[in-house]
Amino acid sequence: MALRCGIVGLPNVGKSTLFNALSQAGAESANYPFCTIEPNVGVVPVPDERLTTLAGLAGSKETIHATIEFVDIAGLVEGASKGEGLGNQFLAHIREVDAIIHVVRCFDDSNVVHVSGSVDPARDIEVIETELLLKDLDTLEKRIDRTSKQAKSGDAKVKDELAFYNRLLKHIGDDAKPARSFDFRPEDAEWFRSLFLLTAKPVLYAANVGESDVPDGNPFVDVVKSRAAEEGAVVIVVSAELEAQIAELDEEERDLFLAELGLPTSGLSRLITAAYQLLGLITYFTVGPKEARAWTIRRGTLAPGAAGVIHTDFERGFIRAETIKYDDYVTYRTEAKVREAGAMRSEGKQYEVQDGDILLFRFNV
Repeated sequence: MALRCGIVGLPNVGKSTLFNALSQAGAESANYPFCTIEPNVGVVPVPDERLTTLAGLAGSKETIHATIEFVDIAGLVEGASKGEGLGNQFLAHIREVDAIIHVVRCFDDSNVVHVSGSVDPARDIEVIETELLLKDLDTLEKRIDRTSKQAKSGDAKVKDELAFYNRLLKHIGDDAKPARSFDFRPEDAEWFRSLFLLTAKPVLYAANVGESDVPDGNPFVDVVKSRAAEEGAVVIVVSAELEAQIAELDEEERDLFLAELGLPTSGLSRLITAAYQLLGLITYFTVGPKEARAWTIRRGTLAPGAAGVIHTDFERGFIRAETIKYDDYVTYRTEAKVREAGAMRSEGKQYEVQDGDILLFRFNV
């Protein structure tokens, strides 16, 4: 399941530094606008202590984490929706991702120039949000123009479709609200999805602070949190520079470094986990002596669909799923003892897989 989070923000807010730390892919990072032109893509493992625990209990030879893709998209500037700063190209890259990680500069450093000359998180967020809204308005106006011509035929369904677009136009244009906050009927969902609106994508704010402001943040972060609260978004406080240093350490050195800083986990771990949740993803596990593996599915996926993530034959010939809850596996420590305790359940096609389930699929093709 190749789901992508796009890292966006103004130039020089720390996007590429954060991306480098996330993926250790070595994306170019420099102190001038438009350093990133083509988006860099990094496949990042999702931290999950449960998988490590299961692998230890099962004596698994290999541990395979779930992954998520992060895309480093070049800095947007005011006027991007009109093509400023290669804006059309960059906005097209945003259209291709499933969620947005909006990096907001929350540090003051005279050695790192700000495209607007000063640090102002509220203004910076507004610039990005406005450009995305303007691009969506352009998309919507073109669709309304086309649908208006079709509605002249008198077709009732086309008229309903046009009315839907006009309601959405008021929400985005007159009210200046993102598409993700627009309420619509289930029967309107297909029209909404067909627009591929940028502001329909879920957003997570990454407040990039200096090392001394980890983990609690600073007054700049408070501004970001206030804005995020208005739209029900999550804010992760992270120091891109600090995370870049941590990423270069081995596991033992990293644990010691975090302990010295008084941090239970790195900011990146929290960011990755939050991005995974933002996409509506959950994890189930398969466990054995050969490997312990985390599999990614969307929340609400039924057992046959979860089986299909492993192989389409598993879904096509699905019979049942032998299911163990994570806590039960940890309690009884082996699959055999779980069976003896009666804690393994046999679930059919209508079972909704839960986060942390350990599954063994029975199928016949």
